[in-house]
Amino acid sequence: MAGTTPGVPGTPRTPGAPGTPRVLRAMNDRAALDLLLEHGPLSRTRIGALTGLSKPTASQLLARLEAAGLVVATGTSVGRPGPNARLYTVNPRAAHVAALDVTSRRITAAVADVTGATAGEFELRTPGRRGDGAVRQVAEALDGAVEEAGLTRADIHRVVIGTPGAFDPGTGRLRYAAHLPGWHSPTLLDELAASLPMPVEYENDVNLVAVAEQRLGAARGHEDFVLLWNEEGLGAALVINGRLHRGFTGGAGEVGFLPVPGAPLVRRVVEANSGGFQELAGAQAVPRLARALGIDTARQPYAAVAADLLARAADAYGRDEALTGLLLRYAQRLATGLASVTAVLDPGLIVLSGGVVAAGGEVLRSLVQSELAELAASRPRLVLGGIDRAPVLRGALERALADTRDEVFDTSR
Repeated sequence: MAGTTPGVPGTPRTPGAPGTPRVLRAMNDRAALDLLLEHGPLSRTRIGALTGLSKPTASQLLARLEAAGLVVATGTSVGRPGPNARLYTVNPRAAHVAALDVTSRRITAAVADVTGATAGEFELRTPGRRGDGAVRQVAEALDGAVEEAGLTRADIHRVVIGTPGAFDPGTGRLRYAAHLPGWHSPTLLDELAASLPMPVEYENDVNLVAVAEQRLGAARGHEDFVLLWNEEGLGAALVINGRLHRGFTGGAGEVGFLPVPGAPLVRRVVEANSGGFQELAGAQAVPRLARALGIDTARQPYAAVAADLLARAADAYGRDEALTGLLLRYAQRLATGLASVTAVLDPGLIVLSGGVVAAGGEVLRSLVQSELAELAASRPRLVLGGIDRAPVLRGALERALADTRDEVFDTSR
């Protein structure tokens, strides 16, 4: 006989209604899976202690998850009195996801299993390949990573692609990334969806760095923060109440376009692919500052030259007058733009990320913090990013994993 919904006499209770045994079992299943992801292999007794479940219930839970292919036995505990306990872990082959990091020079792809472990990577160089088309390049990069992982396309549950700029939700066209050839067709998203057998999602590259920092890095546990990214371009990600704020056209955080004192007023910023803050504190500004201070330096590539200069300046801070001056002036320029961001958003935390600012290290961070205290009414805490390797790719994998786990770990169906 069907049950009834509490408070509504005679109403049939649906299988997935809140409070039913099926839903409660699914909630316990998901809690156990999340604990296994967080802590690694656990015994039945430990899972019971962490979830508050009795030993018989924890045993039933593990048997259910093992039968569903979501957990596997991975050995036994050793070094404790009494019989060794069997250990369980999330089955890494329960699902796989892929991520792509797209720049004007290359596409990097990676595949991870459901535990987050990277199973394969591939880099596709793209300069001079404008005629190939974005769809073909995406497929080639994805297939390279899938093959490296020993899988096929059919094994991939979801792909997340990170690009500069953002796809306008109203038009489907890529905005704010004029330097990305072959990615501006109005039919591009439809073509990619038709060519790939799995769900494909798109996100701004700097937003994905913020995802990585929030889940694994310097912003872990923070619901409100700003991430400033500085490599070839200057951009920001805005996280408000735990969620990315993208704006009406997806352009929230394009702070490189921000007019700031100390830089010429740039008009038609989208056509110029630059703006005041980019000209003042982007990678291309560092070699110009160095030459003005009498420091010999190369002119290009901007990001590599800037990183080298700032690393040298941080190492010689207080000992070399010219390099010290370079770091002080650059810190002031970064703080100038951040003061405007702080006045609008009032964040409690600002994460400094990207190869250019990372090269200046703690010395640069401290100088920017001091300058910002002089320019802004509020005083957010500044920290360096904690994801050193491929942060865009890591953020894309984390985004894909979150959605895929919600689907694969749902045992209520």
